[in-house]
Amino acid sequence: MHQDADNKAPEKGIIGKKRGRLMATIASVAIAGAIGLGAVTSGTAPVMAEAVRLEQPVQAPSFADIVEKVSPAVVSVRVKADVKMTSNPGGSGFFDMPGFEELPDGHPLKRFFREFRGDRGFEQDRRSERRRPRPVSQGSGFFISEDGYLVTNNHVVDGGSNFTVVMDDGTEIDAKLVGTDPRTDLAVLKVDEERKFTYVDFADDEKVRVGDWVVAVGNPFGLGGTVTAGIVSARGRDIGAGPYDDFIQIDAAVNRGNSGGPAFNLTGEVVGINTAIFSPSGGNVGIAFAIPASVAKEVVGDLIKDGTVERGWLGVQIQPVSKDIAESVGLDEEKGALVADAQEGEPAAKAGIRSGDIIIAVEDKPVASPKELARLIAGFAPGNEVDVTLWRNGETENVTVTLSEMPGVETMASARGGSQSSTMDAQFGLKVTPAEDGDGLVVTDVEPGSPADDRGIRPGDIIRTVNSQAVKSGKDVEEAVSAAVKAGRKAVLVQIERDDASRFVALPTGEG
Repeated sequence: MHQDADNKAPEKGIIGKKRGRLMATIASVAIAGAIGLGAVTSGTAPVMAEAVRLEQPVQAPSFADIVEKVSPAVVSVRVKADVKMTSNPGGSGFFDMPGFEELPDGHPLKRFFREFRGDRGFEQDRRSERRRPRPVSQGSGFFISEDGYLVTNNHVVDGGSNFTVVMDDGTEIDAKLVGTDPRTDLAVLKVDEERKFTYVDFADDEKVRVGDWVVAVGNPFGLGGTVTAGIVSARGRDIGAGPYDDFIQIDAAVNRGNSGGPAFNLTGEVVGINTAIFSPSGGNVGIAFAIPASVAKEVVGDLIKDGTVERGWLGVQIQPVSKDIAESVGLDEEKGALVADAQEGEPAAKAGIRSGDIIIAVEDKPVASPKELARLIAGFAPGNEVDVTLWRNGETENVTVTLSEMPGVETMASARGGSQSSTMDAQFGLKVTPAEDGDGLVVTDVEPGSPADDRGIRPGDIIRTVNSQAVKSGKDVEEAVSAAVKAGRKAVLVQIERDDASRFVALPTGEG
């Protein structure tokens, strides 16, 4: 029995040691787990860490006070017009609104900019050429004076003959068109009624910062006064809408019918006028563009005063300064506008500006690009003398230019090498103007049912070549077409550029 007892004793000792080590391990794991969970032990009472918590909840911004003040100044604009019905080779269909672009097949991610118009659809009768009343289209607008002047977009009133302003309380008042400026897509209407209207002021948009709140008020889809809010997403956007693009980008929900409506800051001042959206689907995707208040204020003032906008004119064809060009002329950076041609008899040529010069400043304001030069020059009235800084032969030179009045599209075409209308308009159904970079012709209008329309050419397209010959003027096109006719060809091959992509279409010469 002693032996048995002796034999059992060591067994109990081994078990005890193993149990001790096991309990120590469990305790270690328990402590590590407790530390990992944020608890510590003090005796037998655990102390838990407190969850993060704010003493006072964050107050979300309310725009109710702003909306209450500004809403009476914001209106709906209804437009009626008579239109001449034309035959459509495709049969009855939806009216193709000027400036309205569809996303190209096969390019679902390419952007297009859809101008906001109300429904202008109608069924076309191919047998009829008589005029019919166009259904009502709608946009937005806002009063800028107590005596009834109000602002909207040019594309809202374009082609209209009768205008009605619908107040926020539903009152309808007739209005007359004071003036329009297609280049900035602005228009002014006037309501003549013996009362004082609630109006709003333009903000100093130089103080607008990316990230600032904006409140958009307008008439989307004809629903009447609608308010959306967002922030300024970007500034200085160039969306290819015109030569003076300098849009404020906002992410407030903006849709068709919001055109011409204001975007307010938090003090109720207008920082921009909603005019375009980026939308592959046609609906709001949170990217909208507004004309800056500084541009609108200047243009609107001219329209109220004279009914038109007069802009300064240099008379040059310009192109961007690439890295290679900058290096070749000794510029330390890519800046300025390279003069491709100084037109004879125009202000620039008279002042001594010549081909190869690079314009780097106007009145000591730096010129970053051809677009910037166009905006700066347009800001001066015809007849003004402006100091222009050039980069020539590796050094700067200053010249004084007396600006003339900017010509219309047809005059510009004639000044740059012949009339575009004879061949482009009469034969192809196109109206064009020389491209800003001096390389090609920009399509400004396409006649419905014309050869150009049938082949999908749209306003904004750039014609680069005709039968492989570069074209910069109507004369170039006429020469290319004439050569094709002499060679017995029934069509000319036209290179079209759109969204940085090229394609070719064949336009008939009218022979054979």
